[in-house]
Amino acid sequence: MKINRRGLLGGAAGLMALKATGARAQAPALPKAPVAINVIDVGGALALMQKAFEAYRQAKPELVSRITYVKAPAPELASKVKAQQDAGRIDIDMILTGSDGLAAGLEQNLWLKLLPTFGDRFAGLEENYEPAALNLHRAQGQGYGVVINYYPSGPLLEYAPERVKTVPTTAEELLAWAKANPKRFMYARPANSGPGRTFMMGLPYILGDKDPKDPVNGWDKTWAYLAELNPHIDYYPSGTTATMKEFGEGSRDIIVTTTGWDINPRALGIVPKEAKIATLKGFHWVSDAFFMVVPKGVSDDKLAVLLDLMGYLLKPESQAFAYDEGYLYPGPAVKNVSLSMAPKESQDVIREYGRPEYADLIANNPIELPLTPDKMVLAFRRWDEEIGSKRPK
Repeated sequence: MKINRRGLLGGAAGLMALKATGARAQAPALPKAPVAINVIDVGGALALMQKAFEAYRQAKPELVSRITYVKAPAPELASKVKAQQDAGRIDIDMILTGSDGLAAGLEQNLWLKLLPTFGDRFAGLEENYEPAALNLHRAQGQGYGVVINYYPSGPLLEYAPERVKTVPTTAEELLAWAKANPKRFMYARPANSGPGRTFMMGLPYILGDKDPKDPVNGWDKTWAYLAELNPHIDYYPSGTTATMKEFGEGSRDIIVTTTGWDINPRALGIVPKEAKIATLKGFHWVSDAFFMVVPKGVSDDKLAVLLDLMGYLLKPESQAFAYDEGYLYPGPAVKNVSLSMAPKESQDVIREYGRPEYADLIANNPIELPLTPDKMVLAFRRWDEEIGSKRPK
């Protein structure tokens, strides 16, 4: 079930110096014998792309003997990688992460600089990206993370039409509704939830805050709003899955969602198909992506294969798998990947559970970048200290 899928020092001294400074260097030569690759997914990208990974393994047995996959919560990623690096033994070769895990690793200088260092292995990369994916690649990835999947994200409200007769249309109406219906509105902890962090980052646009890109000095209205909303929320789950289950079971009436978290749980039967979505006045999309990241300390043999693998995963035929069951709708990060290229089961799900209003919402509302990684870390920390810690659970 996709809902639960939510995983340099080798070489010559000259090459080491180039890697350390981020200068352009030629990629290491491909190994003469196949290597085993270990992938950790902390955001859910494997739900979209594992078939593409396996297609690469089958196509190039001379390079890859096996690929192992591990899933872990995003907040645990940085400490896990740092512990391995401090011990001088890195067992993780590639990381698939959202902007949360990417930001945490950048703060601690854990990731290998891939671009422009190995630009020769990413020919035409920027020209091939969808425009919004390219913006994320530049602003969020910063040469360390390579966007593999993209979506406009949210924040969207998902509600049960049989229980919510008057749907909030403004932030003020949502607050009033939450006060009148205690514990019936829910969102998850932003540091480990795409919808949760999208809601947090989308509010400054909705509320008209001074600087939506500055959570320290520009979010006075947002922090005040979240604090006022806080007493009327039962608790903040550690991930989005719980919000979907509780909404589907009927213990919550309105939750925060995104395009993918709207489509996929309904396709899986966790959320009723009849659930509806809404936006608040002043709505801007806050885009999001999954990134491919390589930790420092990976051997040159593995790095050479990883760079080749990344190029393969960014081909249109690999990107077509990203439609999946709507998990990160639409999903492909590169141009010219139509739904007709996706497997038939993906096409069937999108046609049945997708929403025609998404095309209009995407075309006619601004698509903003999320916070830069350093600002995102500050926002997560402040939310944890001032909002999340004030709830009993």
